[in-house]
Amino acid sequence: MLIDEYDMVEEKPEVAIITPADSSEEPEPEPVADDYEAMKAQILPEIPDLEIEAEGHNTWCIENYRSLAKREHGPIFQCGGFPWRILLFPHGNNVDHASFYLEQGFEDKPPEGWYACVQFTLVLWNKNDPSIYTHLTAQHRFNADEGDWGFTRFAEFRKMFAPSWEDRGRPMVENDAVNVTAYLRIYKDPTGVLWHNFNGYDSKKETGMVGLKNQGATCYLNSLLQSLYFTNAFRKAVYQIPTEHEADRTNSAWALQRLFYQLQTSESAVSTQELTQSFGWETRHIFEQQDVQELSRILMERMEERMKGTEAENALAKMFVGKMKTYISCINVDYESSRIEDFWDIQLNVSGNRNLDDSFRDYIQVETMDGENKYFAEGFGLQDAKKGVIFESFPQVLHLQLKRFEYDVNRDAMMKVNDRYEFPEMFDAAPYLSKDADKSEPYIYQLHGVLVHSGDFNAGHYYAFIKPTKDGHFYKFDDDRVTRATLKEALEENFGGDYTNLPNGNTGYRNPYTRTLSTKRSMSAYMLVYIRQTRADNILLPVAEQDTPPHIARQLNEERAFIEKKRKDREEQHLYLSVGLITDGHFKEYQGLDLASWDSDPKSKSAPDIYRVQRASTVREFLQTISEDKHLPADLLRLWVMVNRQNKTVRPDQPLMDPDMTMDEAYSKYGTRDKWFRLWVEVAENSEDGRPIWPDMQAQVGNNVPILVFLKYFDPQAQTLRGVGHIYIKRHAKVADMVPMIQELMGWSPGSALTIALYEEIKHSMIEPMKPKMTLQQAEIQDGDIVCFQKVLSDSEVSAIQQAGNYANVKDFYDYLLNRIVVKFQPRFPKNVDGEVIELPLNKKMSYDQFAAKVGEALRVDPTHIRFTTVNATTQKAKTTVRRHPNLNLYQILHPQFTSYSPHQRNDVLCYEVLDISLSELDTKKSMRLVWVTEGLTKEETYELLVAKNGSIGDLVAELQKKANLDEEVVKEIKVYSVQSGKIQKELPPSYPVSSVADFTQLFAERTPEDEHTAEEGDRPIHAFHFDKEPNKVHGWPFKFFIKPGEALKDTKVRLSKRTGIKGKQFDNIKFALILKSPYSKPSYLAEDDVIADIADSDNLLALDHVNKSRTQASKGDSIFIR
Repeated sequence: MLIDEYDMVEEKPEVAIITPADSSEEPEPEPVADDYEAMKAQILPEIPDLEIEAEGHNTWCIENYRSLAKREHGPIFQCGGFPWRILLFPHGNNVDHASFYLEQGFEDKPPEGWYACVQFTLVLWNKNDPSIYTHLTAQHRFNADEGDWGFTRFAEFRKMFAPSWEDRGRPMVENDAVNVTAYLRIYKDPTGVLWHNFNGYDSKKETGMVGLKNQGATCYLNSLLQSLYFTNAFRKAVYQIPTEHEADRTNSAWALQRLFYQLQTSESAVSTQELTQSFGWETRHIFEQQDVQELSRILMERMEERMKGTEAENALAKMFVGKMKTYISCINVDYESSRIEDFWDIQLNVSGNRNLDDSFRDYIQVETMDGENKYFAEGFGLQDAKKGVIFESFPQVLHLQLKRFEYDVNRDAMMKVNDRYEFPEMFDAAPYLSKDADKSEPYIYQLHGVLVHSGDFNAGHYYAFIKPTKDGHFYKFDDDRVTRATLKEALEENFGGDYTNLPNGNTGYRNPYTRTLSTKRSMSAYMLVYIRQTRADNILLPVAEQDTPPHIARQLNEERAFIEKKRKDREEQHLYLSVGLITDGHFKEYQGLDLASWDSDPKSKSAPDIYRVQRASTVREFLQTISEDKHLPADLLRLWVMVNRQNKTVRPDQPLMDPDMTMDEAYSKYGTRDKWFRLWVEVAENSEDGRPIWPDMQAQVGNNVPILVFLKYFDPQAQTLRGVGHIYIKRHAKVADMVPMIQELMGWSPGSALTIALYEEIKHSMIEPMKPKMTLQQAEIQDGDIVCFQKVLSDSEVSAIQQAGNYANVKDFYDYLLNRIVVKFQPRFPKNVDGEVIELPLNKKMSYDQFAAKVGEALRVDPTHIRFTTVNATTQKAKTTVRRHPNLNLYQILHPQFTSYSPHQRNDVLCYEVLDISLSELDTKKSMRLVWVTEGLTKEETYELLVAKNGSIGDLVAELQKKANLDEEVVKEIKVYSVQSGKIQKELPPSYPVSSVADFTQLFAERTPEDEHTAEEGDRPIHAFHFDKEPNKVHGWPFKFFIKPGEALKDTKVRLSKRTGIKGKQFDNIKFALILKSPYSKPSYLAEDDVIADIADSDNLLALDHVNKSRTQASKGDSIFIR
C-alpha cells in the first residue's frame, strides 16, 4: 500500500519559534545530511513507551537521474536482520512529483508470518552540498501484503531541477545526480498489533479467544459479558443450571449457556442476538445504551433465581457478595445502632478523589452528629454521635462501579467526569474493614478487568481489558476484535485526565464520538473487577469440556454441522437439481386447489417430497431412489413431467419415456424454470411378466386414446375435498361413463339410486359443471385434468348444512378454499391463560360480523362485544382499532390499501378485546383520554373513558370517578382543562359538550388547588407552563396559578413549590420568566425581588424553565429489564 505526503497521521500547524533579542544563547546549527547521527536525532525522534529493536541508515547515490527507468530500486541493506531498499519512481507514480518508498528487500516472498514495525525517514539531499535537503517521516507495519510504504508526492519535479532549491543558490539535483538516505528504526511489538490495520485479522488465531458482535449499541453488554465469561467460576456456575427441559429462546439461562459455550469453541465472533431475545428485548432496546451496573445486578438476580434448588445454589453470593455495616455510634455514652447489609458491588465517587484509596476513604468517612443535628439514642436522649459505613467483609470477586457520570448543577444536565483517577494492579482492601472483621486471610486483590467508556454522556463506546489467567497478560475485548494489550494500555491510559504528550502545536485530540477537540482523555475506566489473590485459583479455575452441559454442546454441534452442510450444499449447488415429487398418496391427503400445494409445510403429509438429485444421474437411477423410499418395484414406476398451464395451474403433461436420459437433460428439455423440477410418479396397476402395462401405451383405434384424469371427492357432511386417485378413460367416452368408475373407486354399490354431480376444476376460480352426455373430447378434457364429484343432496339436506354455516355445493366450497386464510387472534391485554390465543381458518370475504361470530364461538363469548385491533409488523403490538363497517371484509382489513390502517401491519394476526358493552352501544359513545393529575403536578394517571356522544364534561368526570374510585367531595372540586402545545387552551365547564372536543385533544383534570380556595380579593389567575431552555420545548402539565399583589418572586416560589409538588434541588434549579401568549415570544426572566403582579398582564404566561426529566430518561431508554 502506498501513501503520499498528505496522508501523514498528524497535521501539525506551523509553529513560530521566537528567540528573545537579549538572549545570550546561540541557536543550534541545523545538521547536514551527511552527519547521519545528528540527522537521525533531529528528524527521527524516538516514540515514547516503545522499545527499540534495531536502528540503521543507508544512502543511495543516484546518478543519471533523467535517464532512469520508470521504476528503480536502490541497493539492498540490512537492518534488524531484514533486507531493505528504497523504491523510486523517478518520474512520478502518476503524479508530477518524484515518488520515494521504503520497501522490504527479500528476493522472493518474505517468510511466513513476517512483519516489522518501522519508523523511517527518507532524506533527499544534494551530494555536493549536504546542507540542501528535504525529508519526510512515516511509520508502518511492513508485512507480506504491505511490503512498501512511503510518499507518492515526495518532491515536486520543477523544484528539484530548479537552479536554486529554496533560495539556497544550488539545485537539489545537480549534474543529474542526487543522494537519498533512509533512516530506519524498528520497534518491538509487545502486543502483536502495533500499527496493525486489522485487515484479515483473526482474533482466535492471534489470541485464542473470540469477541462478541455488536448488534447496534450493545458494546456495553459485550464488555460485561466478556468480564463475566472470564470469571471462570461464574461461567461454571451458569453451566450447572439445569436447562435441558427448558431449552427455549425465552430462557435467559439457556441462552447464556449457549453464548458461553460458543465463546469457548467458536472460531469467529459470536452473536448476542439469541441472548437479547431471551431477555425480551425488542429492536429499540438494541440501539439504547444502558447502565452496566443495573444490567449486571439484574442478570445476577435472574441467574440466582435459576440456580435455586440446584447444585449451583448460592454460588454467586459466595463469589460476589460482601458485607457492610451502617452505624451510628454515640461518642459520650456506650450506645450504637447498626445494620449489616449485603452488597454485590460498590459505587465509588470519582469526582474529588485522585485514586481508589481516596474513594474508599471517602466512602467510609465518618460524619459527626452534634449541635442541632444530635442523635436521639434510646435511653440516653440527644447525644453527640458518629455516623458512617464500614466494611465487614469483601467478596472473592470485587466489582467496583466508578461514578463517571454525575449531575452537573451549573449545566443542569448529566455530564461525564473525565478527571484523572488512578487504580492499582494490586489493591489492599484491609484498611477499610472494621476492627472486628476476620483478617486471618489477606485482603489483597489483583486487577482482573477494566471496563472502559470512551466518549461523553450522550455518545460513546464501551470495551474491556481483561486478564483471563492469574499470571497472564491483559487483552483488549473491543466487540468482535480481541487483541493483546500492555499493562499501560489497561491501566494508565484509562485513568482519564489530561493528555500528557500532546504533539507540538496541537490543542487536543479529537473525540471520535463527539467530533470535538479536548485536552482530556475521552476514554476512562467506569468499572473495575478485582479478584482476591488468595482465591484466584478458585475463581480462575479451568473450565473443561466436561463442565459444559452435554445438551448445549450437542445442540450447537448439530447446528454447526447443519450450517456447514448448507454451506457445502451452496458450493455444490450447480451439480445438483432440486426435484419436487408428488404421488397419489400426496394427492389423497391434500385438501385444496390443484393436485398439491408446492408451498405447504414440509411436515404435512400432503407436502411434495423434495429430492436433491445429481444432474448427471439418469431417470432410471432416480426411479430406483424413489423405489427404495416408497418400497415399490422400480419397474412399475413412471415419471410424468408437470407443467405450468396458462391458467396458472400445475398439471402432469407427459411421461418421461427414456430412462437413460440424465435428469439435467430431462429438466432442460421438459422442465419449467421453477426452483424445482416438478414430477408426478405413477404406479402401474397391471403388469405382465414383471413389465408394467400403461393404458396409454396400448394399441388404439383412431385417436380414441385413453386420457389421464384425476378425481376429487367433495363430502358436504364432513366439509372435505380430497383426492381419491386417477383413472384412464377414452377420449370418445361420455362424461357419464366416469360414474361407474367412480362408484367402483369409492366402493359404492353400482345399482344404487345415488346421484352424482360432476364438475371440472379448470382453474382456481373456475369450477364448471359437466354435462353427462358430452364426450370427453367435446368437454375438452386432456391429460392431467381434474374432475370433482359429489353426491346430489335433497333440499332439506342442503338447508341443514347451510344453517350450520357450511357449504352444500362444491362450487361454494372451492370459493371458500380460494379465499381461505388462517388468522391468529391474540388478546390485546394478555392474561397468560390457556386458550386465549386461537387460530381460525376463515374466508377472506367474511364481513366483520361473520368473522367476529367465528371468534366468539371459539372464545365462548358474545361476538357483539368483541373489538379487533390490527398488529404492527415491527413491534408486534396492537396498533389501530378496526371499525365495524358493512362494506369492509376480512381481506381488506388485513391487506389495507388507501385506508386508515397501517401498511406496516401483520396480515395474519389481529388482536381482540372483549368489551363490557356491545359494539352497537359503543358506537353511541365517544372514547376520550383523560389524565388525572395529583400531588401538585408530579403524579399522573391516564384513563380511557367512554362517554355518550351527546354527553358533557360532567359525564366525563362521572366516568373518571368510577374508574379512579374518587370520593364525591373530590369530584365536586374537579376541573378539566384542554391543552394545546403544552399550554392551557381553556377550562372546560361541566356543561361543555364532549362533541365539541376535537379528537386527539389533550385533556387533564385536577382537584381545585389550595391557592384558588384561599385566593383573596385582588389575587388574579395566570396560566403557567414548563419549558426546557427554549419556549417551544414544552414539557409537563400546565397549570393555573394565583398571583398576589405586592408579593416578591422569592415568596411566590414557596407557593409555587407547593402548587407544583416540585421540591428541593429540582425546584431550586427552575428559572422563572414571563412570556407573551403570541407565538415566537422570548422569555423575560424574573429576579428574586420582582413582583409578578406588577409586571404581568392578561397577555402574559408564567413560564418555568427547567430540564425535562422525562426527556432525559427517555433519551437513555426505558429501565433495563431481563424477562
